[in-house]
Amino acid sequence: MATRKTHQDQQNQSKHNRYFSRDLKREIVRDIERGALTICEVSSSYSVSRTSIYRWIYRYSVKLKKGTIQIVEKKSQTRKIQALQARIKELEHLVGIKQIQLEFSEKLVELGSEEVGFDIKKKYASKASSTFGNIGKK
Repeated sequence: MATRKTHQDQQNQSKHNRYFSRDLKREIVRDIERGALTICEVSSSYSVSRTSIYRWIYRYSVKLKKGTIQIVEKKSQTRKIQALQARIKELEHLVGIKQIQLEFSEKLVELGSEEVGFDIKKKYASKASSTFGNIGKK
C-alpha cells in the first residue's frame, strides 16, 4: 500500500501547475536554436511536455517560427551533398572546356577546307564501325 501512495504522490506533484518566466523560456529557446539543448533534453530536465516547448519556440524564437520547415540532417550528409555539388561544378567546367575544344576543331576543319578547296570533313571522315552497321540487318 505504501508504494501505491508514493506513486499517487508523484502523479499529484507532476500535475501541479508551474510557471516559467519569459526570460527562462527565451533562454531555453536560445539554447535550442544554438543546438546546445534538444527538445527532449529540455522536456526531461524541466519536466515539461514537448508541446509546451514547441509553443515556447513558436512564441519566442527568432528563427523557428510556426509554419516554417526546418530540415534536419546529419553532418555527414551535408558534407556529402557539398562534395557532390563541388563535383558537379567541376564536371560542368570540364564539359565547357571540351565544348570549346570541339568548336575550335570544327572551325579549324572548316577553315582548312576553305584553304585547300575541298571538304576535308567529308573526304577524311572515318566510316562508322561495322559493329554498329550490322544492327537491325539480318
